[in-house]
Amino acid sequence: MSEPRVLLCTLGPSSLNERVIAQMEEAGAATFRINMSHTEVDDLERILQFVRQHTAVPISIDTEGARMRTGRMSDRVTVFEGGHVRLVPEAFWGDAYTIPVTPGEAISRFEPGALVSIDFNAAILRVDSVRDGVAEATVVTGGEIGTRKAVTALPSPALPTFSPKDRLAARIAGENGVREFALSFCEDPASIAQLRDMVGPDAKVVAKIESREGARNLEGILAAADKILIDRGDLSREVRIEGIPAVQKAVIRAANAHRVPVYVATNLLESMVRRRVPTRAEVNDVINTLLDGADGLVLSAETAIGSYPGEAARMIAALLEEFGRTRDRQDLWELLGEHPLSAVARRAEEAAKDPDATPRHPVVG
Repeated sequence: MSEPRVLLCTLGPSSLNERVIAQMEEAGAATFRINMSHTEVDDLERILQFVRQHTAVPISIDTEGARMRTGRMSDRVTVFEGGHVRLVPEAFWGDAYTIPVTPGEAISRFEPGALVSIDFNAAILRVDSVRDGVAEATVVTGGEIGTRKAVTALPSPALPTFSPKDRLAARIAGENGVREFALSFCEDPASIAQLRDMVGPDAKVVAKIESREGARNLEGILAAADKILIDRGDLSREVRIEGIPAVQKAVIRAANAHRVPVYVATNLLESMVRRRVPTRAEVNDVINTLLDGADGLVLSAETAIGSYPGEAARMIAALLEEFGRTRDRQDLWELLGEHPLSAVARRAEEAAKDPDATPRHPVVG
């Protein structure tokens, strides 16, 4: 019999409070993730100590990794096709004519003629020239640009695997008892060895597959990592979005063959960032991801910045329960289960007996 599938929840502004942490733990969260891409290193120790005060659920730290992002923008700005902008280091505030990029050293490595995508093709630029660490670019496709949005270039500039922020975060996390680290943009087994040198041999390393190079070197990564995580969002920066499902299935098959636990992240219940219930397509995606052979499901924006983090965790818990109940059943009548209104009536009766009771799972309307 296979191991039970698990739920991982990302902590952020919506969930870094005692009430939501308790809700997610009750839903069955196996790990709480802290994403250093959206966490200041000066805040990390305080956050770790706060979480430890309220739960014994293990914590995992995601490195920021060799990724480019926009820096601080004065507001969401719009750039227009044919316009000209400057790409500058993050020390500058951005506007419609000046776009800061982090890490700043990436700019000097852009090649003239390179295409630069911002926020998953919300805007596309072409680099015209690079001088003194600043790139002049023409807007190929206009669009909105905001703070801390993903930046991708083709050809891609070579960047170090770990930033100084990553190294400091790893040390702080280790000193505070964290024993699991997710390696963002893992591209080869050598980077896993580097991380092990930073965090110690007893720590678990989760290799995140979110680049073409990581997918190419999957066999070696599977041999070196303790677990892998497919980040469908960042992967779609380098893989056609229509190709993501087939890539997901291929990576899961390889991980299953090597008996390496494999998790899947990004857009599982994206609509629940703002809505109390998911779409039917999202529910279908989650179940199909489990049928593919995924060992774990990762909630990201849903629990980090969403309006309904507790409900999102409970919905994944309900889907995990449903998957376990139905995966080996074939009888259609049995698969239909009870009528949704029967469940509503039962919960109403329970609530009438205990006015303070909270439904364990949200109702999908």
